[in-house]
Amino acid sequence: MSLDTPVELAADIEARARARAKEQHGKPEAGAVPSFDVTLRIRRYNPEVDSEPHWEDYRVTVYGTDRVLDALHTVKYEQDGTLTFRRSCAHGVCGSDAVRINGKNRLACKTLVKDLNPDKPITIEPIKGLPIEKDLVVDMEPFFQSYREVMPFLITKGNQPSRERLQSQEERERYDDTTKCILCAACTSSCPVFWTDGQYFGPAAIVNAHRFIFDSRDEGSDIRLEILNDKEGVWRCRTTFNCTEACPRGIEVTKAIQEVKRALLTRKA
Repeated sequence: MSLDTPVELAADIEARARARAKEQHGKPEAGAVPSFDVTLRIRRYNPEVDSEPHWEDYRVTVYGTDRVLDALHTVKYEQDGTLTFRRSCAHGVCGSDAVRINGKNRLACKTLVKDLNPDKPITIEPIKGLPIEKDLVVDMEPFFQSYREVMPFLITKGNQPSRERLQSQEERERYDDTTKCILCAACTSSCPVFWTDGQYFGPAAIVNAHRFIFDSRDEGSDIRLEILNDKEGVWRCRTTFNCTEACPRGIEVTKAIQEVKRALLTRKA
């Protein structure tokens, strides 16, 4: 993965500075963050040379404040430059670094290594249900296709307003939770139905439909409800709560899906 963007260059500079600091300071200074060694067991796959994915172990030194993303940077910059993964903001906002860590979907940039029982190998693999492109990178197009199909934008009829569309605090709170989605796909790729049925819209698409269905300014709710009133829509949800548990933003995903179901059952014919 080339370092073409300012974010990547900054991450590279930071990683190299950390490496130099390790070489220059054999003993930690007073008040320094303690370091420890961990084993990362990473699921690797290069379609150009591998017939199927395989596991590779890497022993790295990390600090108590390090996230899994920091550990991945250490592997890439100091041990194996071929390791490929997505990341951008590194602060839990962009959602690009969702992976499976010890069998659970997490953002690599938000997961502290010290919280993962570092005495045992930490497994890192791509999220499930989407085609693997290379190593920890998956093809997100099926995910975004479902997102586009629910029309995640305001729909209004007639002329454009001459001033802003005002909402009460109660109207805004009605859909506040589902505005937090960062499209990381952690929820959708944690869903057993999505794993086995590639046609299912998935939790993230339904969450983003919910955000507009219950927006008082929107006039396209009936259209979205009809789209989701399908065997591959909300009725495929089996209420396992995997999606809610996986969401790094704390969205009550299962609750949102149930509210869309209820809206379908109570809407006027």
